Amino acid sequence: MTSAFPYLFALLTLSILSIHQAALASTQNGHYNIKTLNFTLYQHETINKTGFIVVDGVAGVGVSQTTTPFGTLYVFRDNLTTHVGGSSRFAGVAEGTSLTTSFDGLRSLSIAKITLNFKGYEGSISIVGGTHNTKPSEYPVVGGTGDFLYVLGHIRSTPVDLTGLTVVYQIDFFLYWPPYAATAPK
Repeated sequence: MTSAFPYLFALLTLSILSIHQAALASTQNGHYNIKTLNFTLYQHETINKTGFIVVDGVAGVGVSQTTTPFGTLYVFRDNLTTHVGGSSRFAGVAEGTSLTTSFDGLRSLSIAKITLNFKGYEGSISIVGGTHNTKPSEYPVVGGTGDFLYVLGHIRSTPVDLTGLTVVYQIDFFLYWPPYAATAPK
């Protein structure tokens, strides 16, 4: 007597593969209607006004507009605006912390919550990742609240002006809501 198991297994495998192919084709053809949102804001950080060293580092370079000693714990609460000028329209706040992780003082581990009230969207986006103080840095989005509940994507921070008392970063948002996010804003 021969077993029907190999035939049933083959039939089940083919069924799963065809379902997977149909789902993949549906996604590629845009049937899931994934909502995306891309925009740019500008972060304005002023030492000893919106950003503070809480713990001095132990080794490496000294404190400057772009460097802090290894082990430095830095906290910030910076305004976000719609244009490079600090007096442009207010769009939100970036608040978080950075820990210097390199002896050249240029790299750190950063955690931030970005609270927005911009273009009809209200809520916060949480990010975590590595920062390079003088080069563009990418951060994955790890969560959100309000209109940004279930949001995914990444954020790119690029230095614009690193001279003077206030430094400015361009913050590019690349966001999307996965198909299961029924609460995505319309």
